[in-house]
Amino acid sequence: MTDHSPALSVLDLVPVRSDQATTDALRASTSLARAADRLGFRRYWVAEHHNMAAVAATNPPVLIGVLAAATERIRLGSGGVMLPNHAPLVVAEQFALLEAAFPGRIDLGIGRAPGTDPVTSWALRHGAGGVSDEAVTRFPEYVDNVLAMMDTAGVGISVQGRTHALRATPAATSVPAIWLLGSSDYSARLAAEKGMPYVFAHHFSGQGTAEALELYRSTFRPSPELAEPRTFLTVNAVVADDAAEARRLALPQLQMMLALRTGQPLGPGRLVEEAEKLQAEMPPAHQQLMDSMAERWIIGGPEESRSRLAGLAATYGVDEVMVAPVAAAYVGTEPTASPTRERTLELLAA
Repeated sequence: MTDHSPALSVLDLVPVRSDQATTDALRASTSLARAADRLGFRRYWVAEHHNMAAVAATNPPVLIGVLAAATERIRLGSGGVMLPNHAPLVVAEQFALLEAAFPGRIDLGIGRAPGTDPVTSWALRHGAGGVSDEAVTRFPEYVDNVLAMMDTAGVGISVQGRTHALRATPAATSVPAIWLLGSSDYSARLAAEKGMPYVFAHHFSGQGTAEALELYRSTFRPSPELAEPRTFLTVNAVVADDAAEARRLALPQLQMMLALRTGQPLGPGRLVEEAEKLQAEMPPAHQQLMDSMAERWIIGGPEESRSRLAGLAATYGVDEVMVAPVAAAYVGTEPTASPTRERTLELLAA
């Protein structure tokens, strides 16, 4: 990369293809994380999504532990933990332990979306005596609780007239870097108010990015942990040796996003050849929607893609871009591998 290129990081949803079991998908993502580590990417984050046939990233802290143990240098984190689904103490304990096991390599990214359908959301929050109905509205309080519980000094909790010390782990010597994530003004405003770093989900929304980042920067209040705004953004990327191949490799994920946007059933990720057969019957209106989404992604050959990433970073004033490598696989690909996703990272890092 040139001196003007942004630092690169990776966002992984641990996709599950039609030719894979969950075990295969996890092995493929472990190989991808090792590639990112070897190629010098800054951080590798995993998402939280539930009850989806094409996504195995259901439990970020478990995944982070697996991937951190398989890598040497790269930072591992959550993009993100959906805090209303969990008791704040549980999240604080999980990430305090991860930080203790891999000091200086752990990021905790926090979001407030459910990351799932209403039925699964109910099961997460109430099916086993989970968190309260007010979890979303109490999100700012929950964020404060996580921050306080992971502090090396712990926090005092008043119960029945007595103050008790509460720590996420007995003797922490460091804490993870904690980020707020969002795809709307809400998290931008909250991150600015609390003096926290902030990431905009450009890969998912693709709209409102400039407005959210400007709101964050213009209203930012310095905190003891952060003196000035710190942010980056995310983008879907499919990079191949030539643009035509990149467009083929992007097709299955574009179809997946189309299904998500139009309320169609979601299945395992299609292989390229499976997607091409379906594409022949695509209604014009759906094709237009897919074309519109593709315009916001990085899809192309290596030089064009690196140039577009640099332009994206310059446009939004960030020095880091997190790419979600969403290239599909061809029929006959080894189930435990994702060579086209690894190739995306290799070409971007060249």
